[in-house]
Amino acid sequence: MTGKDSNTLGEENQSIGRDLRGLTGPWLYGDNRWKRRKVQDNPSEQSQAAISLEKAGIINHKYAGWELVFAWVTAEAGISWTTAVKAIEQWDGPGDVDLGGFEDGTEWLDEDDQRHLEQRYAKAALATAYVIPESSIEALEGIHRILSRILTLLDMDKMPTLEAAAAILTPIPTFEESYLYRKNAKHLRNNHLEEKNTLTNPNKSSINLLKALLVSAYLLTRGGEGCTVKRAGELALLQDEREQMMAFRGFISSFGQRSGSDDRFWIKMRNELLWLRDWGAEEFEGTIDPSLGRGVFGRIHKEFIEVEAFKLLLVNARYTLARSLYETPAEKPIPEEYLQHAIFTAAENAYDNATNPNKSRGGVKKCDEILNAFPNTIEGHPRAQELRNLIQVTDEIGRYSLVLKQGQPFLPVNLRVNPDPLSILNKILKQNDKSYTQINDFVLMAREMAKAGLTIPIPDGYPTTPDLKLKIAEKRVISMCIDMALAEDDFETAYSYVVTRLKAVGRQAHTRMPELERRNTGCIGQRPPRPIDDWSWRAALQAGKYRKNSQTTRATHLGNTSGNPEIRHLQQRMDCLAQALRLAPRDTLQEVLNAYRRCEEELETMIKEEAEQEEAWDEKADDKNMPGGYAATPARKHSNARTPRRNKNEEAPVSFFDLSKESITRAQTGLSALSMFRVKSQRAETMSEKHDVTMQAEVPGPAADLTRSSSGRTSLRKRDQLRNAAVGTLAGGIGWLINAPPVNANVTSSERGSLHSRNSSGSTSRSHEVPAVEENRQEDEEITWDDEDAW
Repeated sequence: MTGKDSNTLGEENQSIGRDLRGLTGPWLYGDNRWKRRKVQDNPSEQSQAAISLEKAGIINHKYAGWELVFAWVTAEAGISWTTAVKAIEQWDGPGDVDLGGFEDGTEWLDEDDQRHLEQRYAKAALATAYVIPESSIEALEGIHRILSRILTLLDMDKMPTLEAAAAILTPIPTFEESYLYRKNAKHLRNNHLEEKNTLTNPNKSSINLLKALLVSAYLLTRGGEGCTVKRAGELALLQDEREQMMAFRGFISSFGQRSGSDDRFWIKMRNELLWLRDWGAEEFEGTIDPSLGRGVFGRIHKEFIEVEAFKLLLVNARYTLARSLYETPAEKPIPEEYLQHAIFTAAENAYDNATNPNKSRGGVKKCDEILNAFPNTIEGHPRAQELRNLIQVTDEIGRYSLVLKQGQPFLPVNLRVNPDPLSILNKILKQNDKSYTQINDFVLMAREMAKAGLTIPIPDGYPTTPDLKLKIAEKRVISMCIDMALAEDDFETAYSYVVTRLKAVGRQAHTRMPELERRNTGCIGQRPPRPIDDWSWRAALQAGKYRKNSQTTRATHLGNTSGNPEIRHLQQRMDCLAQALRLAPRDTLQEVLNAYRRCEEELETMIKEEAEQEEAWDEKADDKNMPGGYAATPARKHSNARTPRRNKNEEAPVSFFDLSKESITRAQTGLSALSMFRVKSQRAETMSEKHDVTMQAEVPGPAADLTRSSSGRTSLRKRDQLRNAAVGTLAGGIGWLINAPPVNANVTSSERGSLHSRNSSGSTSRSHEVPAVEENRQEDEEITWDDEDAW
């Protein structure tokens, strides 16, 4: 009759009600007088179950047989719950007896006995609901059938189906205080048929409690957190916050990825969570403590449940619904600070679960959407700006190729958990050729890391202010770019970063630590303070130590530096070392000075070698040794003596001003010769006038004009006229450099010509008054210009 044989279990379950009605009932309703006397006379032959019932104090020998039947049904629920459920469904209790049509079984019992046995039958049925160990929808539906049977037996309102009850979530009326005591939890495990077990007594309160536990177990089981009625009772009676939290986490985890559900599904989910906390007690007045519920999640605060429900909406991208439920209502279900924290937590979780750093895809995109979905709640919050900076820097890192470990690509969460996120930028510089040239982008990423609230290592003793984090991040990234430029033999780029970038961001206070050094007590065992900037001066020092090789990138422009590339390189190295001296800590100055001294010695040696080479070249390439050169004349020797030797360091391209000065210097040579030529010209005019007076009487007028013209051509040749015109044009064009007086624009060419004629005649008249001795001396000093090769 127990139905333990698995092969015949289905058939026996179908006949369990018939057997109880046709076999057990008639046997118990037979002539029990001799049976009771025999049992009393031979107590050793009592069954073990009867002995246990008698020891428990619940057996009345008048109902001993029925108590054994009730105990068997309850025990069978723990072995084969389907058999127990079928027994209660198919058998209505002791009054349901089949005597083969002879008599009615109820005639054997008086009214009190009949009422007593019906109560014991209902108690056994309620106990069966707590004993069923299986946490499945089918087992819970079996318990629902048992409860419906009891409600019919006790003439109480029927219960809707489990699915309907879970949808309606009818508030459970308040219980008597004795039902929700922690001590009642022991009745869930044993002594189910004892009279003092209030949970299995067939009354309204116990049935309402069983309804609440049954619906709670159904909701949890349907959500993925398998739960029996007994387990739900323990959660509700013991009110263990840890156990309730475990069940709560398991329940909401099943809602993690249901993005295809509509808003009605999520509203229902939220209502279920709130109902599981207090079983709808908020709708009843006179609640003792609204902060504590009486349901299976009674110890969990309502705000916490609301926050978790809100996070579920965000995880499943139900932003509009979440905003309508939690942000826009006049009476918000949770405080604003809780809502802000939930938004930031959901955004961070979405970011941490992202696999693609692109902000238009995956988790990073969801993080950005969450921040943009609640502008009124998080507007102006510093954490919101930090997350936006984090999203931006993550997207910028995604543009580069980056592998942190062998075969492991970069994940956004690596940026958040890295104790030194700036080191990721260093890996990018190493794994991407020529990426150091994008220094502006890397400086921007470093600043965004600092603004995103990521960890920026700062030595002990310094305040962790946002401004200090920004400066440290910028210095480190610039130093990284300088080191990578040197590693790729791009000294010109490294030099430009040292003299421009480090000069702008480097400060002596960041390396010399004057405040911390003054606080140093001078103890022998005391460690010196660590510099806050230990990267800038090292980068400048490495640039100063760099030596050119065959792989070094050539300079694209020379600027105003020396035309000798080696000297120029040494000068650049010394500039870098000078920058390192400005930034280096005190105990490292000697190292920098040694490097600077070596560069200075090399520079002096190279300058001397270049001077010797130029001197030898000037001697070898003098004008007198050049093919087709001109012979040395007194005036040219005098001019060469006055002309300074070309500057040895002016090989580099010169400015327009320097070129003009050089032109004036060269023009002075021609102007000195021009002054000598004027002396000869005036002398020639004087001699010509004397000669004309003598020849006027002998030669006709045309002949005299021809002689004057001939003497004029002899004294000033066409080549000399061209030279004088060229020098005059040059001097006039650059007259503003030598402070020449401006030419009067009102004087016409005819006036200037007449003025020149008067000056010429004046000079001619004055030449007649010169004594003959002076004339002879001037003739000795004249330079003869008739020799074509002498010019």
